[in-house]
Amino acid sequence: MEEKKLDINSIIGFILIFGILLFMMWQNQPTPEEIAEKEKQEQIEAEKSVKPQEVSADIVTKEAIVEDYSLGNSNDSLKVEALKNKLGAFAYASALPSATDAQTSVQTDVLDLKFSNKGGFLSEVILKSFVDYDSIPIALIQDGNEQFNITFPTADNRILNTKDLYFQPSVTQNGENTIVSMKLKVSESQFLEYRYELKPEEYMVDFSIRSQGLNSVINSSQEINLDWRLKTFRHDQSVTYENRYTRLTYMHDGDKIDKLAQASDDEELINDARWLSYRQHFFSSILVADKPFKTAAITSTDLVKDEEVDTVFTKEFASKLPLIFTNGEADNNFKFYFGPTDSKILKQYDYDLEESIPFGWGIFGWINKHLFIPLFSFLSGFLPYGIAIIVMTVLIKLLMSFVQYKQFLSQAKMRVLKPELDAIREKHKDNKMKAQQETMALQNKAGASPLAGCLPGLIQLPVFYALFMFFPTAFDLRQKSFLWADDLSSYDVIAELPYNIPFYGDHVSLFPILAAIAIFFYMKMTTGQQMASQPTQEGMPDMGKMMKYMIYFSPLLMLVFFNQYASGLSLYYFISNLISIGIMLVIKNYILDEDKIHAQMQVNKAKPKKQNKFQKKMASMMEQAEQQKQAQQKRKK
Repeated sequence: MEEKKLDINSIIGFILIFGILLFMMWQNQPTPEEIAEKEKQEQIEAEKSVKPQEVSADIVTKEAIVEDYSLGNSNDSLKVEALKNKLGAFAYASALPSATDAQTSVQTDVLDLKFSNKGGFLSEVILKSFVDYDSIPIALIQDGNEQFNITFPTADNRILNTKDLYFQPSVTQNGENTIVSMKLKVSESQFLEYRYELKPEEYMVDFSIRSQGLNSVINSSQEINLDWRLKTFRHDQSVTYENRYTRLTYMHDGDKIDKLAQASDDEELINDARWLSYRQHFFSSILVADKPFKTAAITSTDLVKDEEVDTVFTKEFASKLPLIFTNGEADNNFKFYFGPTDSKILKQYDYDLEESIPFGWGIFGWINKHLFIPLFSFLSGFLPYGIAIIVMTVLIKLLMSFVQYKQFLSQAKMRVLKPELDAIREKHKDNKMKAQQETMALQNKAGASPLAGCLPGLIQLPVFYALFMFFPTAFDLRQKSFLWADDLSSYDVIAELPYNIPFYGDHVSLFPILAAIAIFFYMKMTTGQQMASQPTQEGMPDMGKMMKYMIYFSPLLMLVFFNQYASGLSLYYFISNLISIGIMLVIKNYILDEDKIHAQMQVNKAKPKKQNKFQKKMASMMEQAEQQKQAQQKRKK
């Protein structure tokens, strides 16, 4: 048999075949683009294989929604169902074209509003007619200072927060009103809706929270709460002054008005809350419920830790409010007021919102609401605001001048009677009880009593305190100038200091200086009158020294603490004390005649004087005390 051998042709053939195979393998290798596509497909297949319960869907980020939305657009129903299982009904509904941080802008005559797709609530509220101390438009909500969130459990045991989910916006017209609807959809027939209705010239916005077809999605058997938080922006020149009048005020239990603490952190659990006012001195954000909240957990946190440091926010307010679900569906109607804390505007609404303004309690508030506010509104209607303050002060002081007359008349009587009273005390210096009896008897006969000078002074206190509360809350004074004061609702500045003085500030205000000078001279005059009318007795020198100290101490307090108060208030005190000095000089020099008073007192002493029940009771008690003292002395002997 012939042996087979490889010849040269066979070897060449094998080489050619091997080369062709290598060339074909090189031609068919994947490109970089094909490799990347293959890796992407492998990643998608891996994600599809993950079981739904292994993925947390409590909070769904925007990135996850957008990524999974590409799957939801697929015609593959299995992919869509897998996405729903993974994210949950509400989160899947957020995988819509509206699942972006876009905002819907709406304007009225008085408000400039923006609604955020994420969370469905207002992301910006600008009051178009007002600016702050730095000429920047007043913003109540802006740059994330507010949070509005509903926390609710779902039927598949998830806890969702609406602030993390995306709503679908729509804007329509209802006559002159603008309707903004923000819907968190499960489907076209299943959704949670925030509905806003804006009226052209009103600061009040109708707001409702309702749901449709969600009784099988929301677990309404558990507590569902609305959380509303707001950091209040600084709007005034003096953060100290503004923060003093920035408070959470609320109406509850029918018509009770209460407030959280002014200068410290505070919290409260209240019942039957009708409205909650986040007041920022001259501007307010108020939530009004058509049906009172059964309970409300409210808190206030002071954010001004160092008043010398420039600050953006003054306080942070928060409220936790239970929502009403009927047959598993939400149906809650509210109103939001975003506007000035102006009693004339707040009175336009039927919810007693003007009670959120701190006019003062009891009779003080009554005087402000029914006397001073109408009077000032009338005067400022045709006079410059500074002149209106002066005219109002003159009218009030003239009206109260009879009180000053009664005080000076009482002091004049005591001055005339002083020598006789000193003689009684000298005569009975070893028997104080007897001296007191004869002193009271003489004062009763002469018709002179120290209390006669005190009682008229008490009448002035309600007026004094009411005016003290009126000027800081008078919205009409805001940004109104007078003389060198640029803003009567804030402090005036005649000099800037290179440093901050504790309790005083970093500036010098002139109106408090003028008021302090006027108070000094007024107190010097009145204190002198009082000292001259007081009978000499033990302990009186020390009392006199204390009264002399008050002459200097009171103006100093005015000078220091009113340096950062409203210049309108300091203007009132300056004019008021000038008028008081003038009235005092007129009464002393032209009305009261001490010789005539002395003659009248002598006539009074000659007449039989009947004692009233109080005087009889006091005389009887003093006689009994005197008899007991004499009996004790006899026993000692």
